[in-house]
Amino acid sequence: MNETFGGLSMVLTNGNEIFNNARKGKYAVGAFNINDLEWTRAILAAAQETNTPVLVQTSMGAAKYMGGYELCLHLVQDTIKAMGITVPVVMHLDHGNYEAAKECIEVGYNSVMFDGHDLPFDENLEKTKEIVKLAHAKGISVEAEVGSIGGTEDGITGAGELADVEEAKTLNATGVDYLAVGIGNIHGVYPENWQGLNFDRLAELAAAIDTPLVLHGGSGIPKEQIVKAISMGISKVNVNTELQLSFAKATREYIEAGHDQDVNAKGYDPRKLLAPGTKAITDTTKERIEWFSTPSVK
Repeated sequence: MNETFGGLSMVLTNGNEIFNNARKGKYAVGAFNINDLEWTRAILAAAQETNTPVLVQTSMGAAKYMGGYELCLHLVQDTIKAMGITVPVVMHLDHGNYEAAKECIEVGYNSVMFDGHDLPFDENLEKTKEIVKLAHAKGISVEAEVGSIGGTEDGITGAGELADVEEAKTLNATGVDYLAVGIGNIHGVYPENWQGLNFDRLAELAAAIDTPLVLHGGSGIPKEQIVKAISMGISKVNVNTELQLSFAKATREYIEAGHDQDVNAKGYDPRKLLAPGTKAITDTTKERIEWFSTPSVK
C-alpha cells in the first residue's frame, strides 16, 4: 500500500489529483454506479485487474435501497479491504440534492455531487458555495452540474439542454473540483433520433474552464464520440445503465438456459445465479476503462 499514483497513496481518497491529472493528460477515469455487493465487487475487480484508479458512486435511490449512505461507505471500505484492492478508489455521491450532499459529507464520502440544476440558477449557485465550503473543510471533493442532463435520475427529469458557458464559468468560480456539463447527453437508453454530443458547445466550455469536466449519461454514447469528448476536456465519464443492461442480459441467459433449475448443481443458489451477471459487470467496466484510456497505476 506504499505505491503511489501521481503521488497519491493507493487508498480510498478524494478525486482531486486523479481528475486533474486526467484533464491534463487528456484521458478520463470512469465513474461507475453501485447497486449492491455484486456491483461493488465487480467494479473493484475490474479496476484491480486493469490496475487503474476508479470512482464508485451511489445515487440517492441506490443508497436508500442498500440501507443508507453510511452502510454504502462501509460496504465499499470493507470490500476494498477484503479483496485486497490496491488501486486508488474514490467514493462519490451521484446526483445528490442539498440534504444528501450534506449527509454524505458528514458520513465521510470522499466526494459528493450537488445537483442543483433543477433549481433557479442563483439558488443553485448559493447552495453549491455552501456545499463546497462544508466539503473542502473536510478534504472532500465536490462536483456540480450546469445545464440539464437529459432523462430521469432519482425523479429529476432533464431535457438534455446545453450548458450555458457564462453560467458554467460562474458555477466553476465557487471552487468546485469538477463540473458536469450538459452537451446533449442523457441518462438511460439513448433514443434512435438522438442527435449526438454537441462538440461545439464542449469546445466553448473547455476553453473557458480548466476544471475537469464530467460527462453524465456515458452509457450508450458511441465509442468514437466518447473518445473525442475526452480529447476535448472530459475527464470523468459516468456509466450506470450499460452495467445494468450487461447484468440483465447475462442473468437472463443463465435462466433461459435452465441453469437455475439444475437441482443437482444447485443452480438456484444466489451465488451461482448472480455470478454471470457479476462477471458481465466486470467485463463491461474493463471495456469502458480501455475506452477512456485510463493509465495503469505505476
